[in-house]
Amino acid sequence: MASLSCRGALLTSLLLLYPLLCAACPDVCSCSSGEVDCRDRALHFVPSGLPTNASAVLLGYNRIARLKAHTFLQQRSLLYLSLHGNVLVSIHSQALAGLWALQELDLSNNSLVVLTAETFLPLPSLTTLNVGSNQLAQLAPDVPRTLPQLQALFLHNNALRSLDTGFFENLPAVRLLTLAGNPWACSCSIWPLFLWLTHNRDKIQEENLTVCQFPELLNQFPIAALDNASFSHCQESPLHPHDYAFFLLIGPASFLGSIIICILTGCLVVACNKLSKDPYPRQRAPRPRMTLPQQ
Repeated sequence: MASLSCRGALLTSLLLLYPLLCAACPDVCSCSSGEVDCRDRALHFVPSGLPTNASAVLLGYNRIARLKAHTFLQQRSLLYLSLHGNVLVSIHSQALAGLWALQELDLSNNSLVVLTAETFLPLPSLTTLNVGSNQLAQLAPDVPRTLPQLQALFLHNNALRSLDTGFFENLPAVRLLTLAGNPWACSCSIWPLFLWLTHNRDKIQEENLTVCQFPELLNQFPIAALDNASFSHCQESPLHPHDYAFFLLIGPASFLGSIIICILTGCLVVACNKLSKDPYPRQRAPRPRMTLPQQ
């Protein structure tokens, strides 16, 4: 009985202490009402021991360069995560594992060059993603495909020159998109973006600041101000008149050349066969005549 009483007392104590253990706050941060504030603390890594019941974690203005695997595995109640203004260059594909409830992620003002779809697979509830002011040169269409609930995507001030044709097809729920401050190349590769802009002008912030940088003739010209005629050549054959002339000349010449080669090859084979035969065939010996014996 005494043993059972001790176990019961221990279990009761653990149950009473559980909320306090969940609410434990790292020494370098301040915690209040579910918010963990670790901003501007010269951190190089995400501090361990973050409260498991946190709803918001603020890690902005530090010196964090990498997010390791399972960094936030215990923060299953987290709704808002900010890493704004760090020096992030890489995010492990499993760094955000466990954040099933996360709705807003701020990765702006960092040094990210690449984003992979695997990184965002654990975030099915994400509605806002801010990757503005990084160094992204491309963004594969399968990145937004992993975020079916995404409503706001901030891509401003990166190194984007174009977006893949299927990129916008994977943003069915998006309501807000920022694209200004990228070196857009206004060639055929920008056509998908132009088509999307013409039908979704209300979803673009600072539409007139989303401008071409290349070619020089269109430098600082708003993409939305282009017209369909600007992309008419994108549907035409890329061959020029001199290309057709080349094929007209090289085609018959190749045909005649192949015939001549076949004839020469045939003549050579026949000549070789004749030379390989013995020019002086040996005479066969006469077959002996058989006679019947006389009786």
